[in-house]
Amino acid sequence: MALDVPRLRDATPGVLDHIHLNTAGAALVPRVVLDTQRAHLELEARIGGYQASQATRGAQAAVRASIAALVGAHADEVALHQSATDAWNTAVLAALSTHPPGARVVVDRAVYGSHALLLLQAARRREVSVELVGDDSRGQLDVDALRRTLAERPTALVCLTHIPTSSGLVNPVEAAGEVCAAAGVPLVVDACQSVGQRLVDMASIRCSALSATGRKFLRGPRGTGFLVLRRDDFERFPPVAPDLRAAVWTAPDAFELQPDARRYESWERNIAADLGLGAAVDLALSLGVPALQHRIVGLAASLRARLADVPGVEVHDRGAELCGICTFTVRGHPPTEVAAALQRRGVTVSVTHATSARHDLGHRGLEAVVRASVHAYNTEAELEQATRCVAALARA
Repeated sequence: MALDVPRLRDATPGVLDHIHLNTAGAALVPRVVLDTQRAHLELEARIGGYQASQATRGAQAAVRASIAALVGAHADEVALHQSATDAWNTAVLAALSTHPPGARVVVDRAVYGSHALLLLQAARRREVSVELVGDDSRGQLDVDALRRTLAERPTALVCLTHIPTSSGLVNPVEAAGEVCAAAGVPLVVDACQSVGQRLVDMASIRCSALSATGRKFLRGPRGTGFLVLRRDDFERFPPVAPDLRAAVWTAPDAFELQPDARRYESWERNIAADLGLGAAVDLALSLGVPALQHRIVGLAASLRARLADVPGVEVHDRGAELCGICTFTVRGHPPTEVAAALQRRGVTVSVTHATSARHDLGHRGLEAVVRASVHAYNTEAELEQATRCVAALARA
């Protein structure tokens, strides 16, 4: 079903005063998300935070059910978090807690900087062995190399990135998931950049855990994210630091974890933001993720083609399949300068530095790239205007 783009733009206040090409950073939120958050904040102001939370228990449960429907899981497998990184850390630290020092973790080149830092810290404190699987000739995760790596010796955990922060690549996580399942190794997938812009199904990926954020392609509020962890794998991922949200203190020397994924949550949370996330997920489901994916991929392909025709501009996206992120550089102009110049012309993009993607950008000899990322509310006219701005800068 084709999207009604004018209606989509009419429900997105932010499209009125600039061209927003920074969905991979934080998308423009729709009006329904704003209204949902405002309504709960007003309720908190009127009756108090605890009472407002009690009054909206059903709506909070519905958020988990919507997320479950989005990624092919069950509602009791969904834990709400303040960010994708917080969710990812929760899963990885839980998995590592069941292994002795020296456990082996396998990651891909697309691993996000914050995740790499956590693994480096684990290497220092627990002597975790972190091993990298390279890319194939097309620039995506080498699934055959992953298979060989897992066959070499026991592996505690595999951590893969569906779509990196540093390019438009879509990694073949389904094929990689088959390899991990055959080897009996749990897989944690970073779906921060993929959920909301393309179909993501945990059963197809065959992963134990999946983390994502609300603020990117889902168009939810900042400060929201979630972890989805298969119930059958709860025992392989015991929470490291449960609080009174995650467990019940049953005796002076005993506690019982929650029977569902609430065991991976913490007590204090922004209920208004959680409900806003639910509104964003419901909107994505109502529009249809396949329709969103089709339009986003098409717009990004159009932008890459336009930019590739500009003398002095180099597009850096690699992979057999590409998504809504387009990365490029302009000869003679640092990426930060390009982003600032575009901002002055009413075009919002971002810059990804090698410090966020050392194994990817650093490996390719790139210190930084300009990252333009589209959503379904963008238009071809906006892409043409943005390209003209880039071309003007390239000529300068």
